[in-house]
Amino acid sequence: MTQPLDEWKETPSQTAGPYVHIGCVPNVAGIEGVYPEDLGARMITGPVEGQQITLTGTVYDGAGAALKDALLEIWQADAAGRFSAGDPRGPGDPNFTGWGRSASDGATGAYLFQTVKPGRVPFRDGRLQAPHITLWIVARGINLGLQTRIYFADEAEANAEDPVLTRIEHQNRIPTLLATPEGPNRYRFDVHLQGAQETIFFDV
Repeated sequence: MTQPLDEWKETPSQTAGPYVHIGCVPNVAGIEGVYPEDLGARMITGPVEGQQITLTGTVYDGAGAALKDALLEIWQADAAGRFSAGDPRGPGDPNFTGWGRSASDGATGAYLFQTVKPGRVPFRDGRLQAPHITLWIVARGINLGLQTRIYFADEAEANAEDPVLTRIEHQNRIPTLLATPEGPNRYRFDVHLQGAQETIFFDV
């Protein structure tokens, strides 16, 4: 007999352990020779349009210590503001996947993505959003994956009219969502899980 939907119980969550890295980034976990490279390691597969950038940073816990076992995934539009698949405005850059996965370095805690600076994507009401990247984080001690966005500090005009940023109640916390330039074509975005600099996370 089929159980009514309202009687279904949610499957308990649990923290990310070593099997996350073994399953998602086996080369990083030391299981080499099975896959030539980990899924999501390469976002740029050929000549791409727009500005190629390096996005790096560190995930910090509430005590300010770097998380050395975090796993991060990003999803974004290409330089023209289109996604690689399913975009009603047409296909995105064929040499850009739009999705990447990176494990934090076991010694320093730093993560790194080689990607492109995204273009502006329409919000559901047609207004243009500022260039941004969607970020998802799992790590030991995190029961549910954390969702946030990465905007760019050098896109002040676009940020000021972004339909998501303008809805944030405490505007003084917006800097926690901004990647800052750290040299030519290089941006830094640190994530703080708790504390005075806690990053804004989204309930998705």
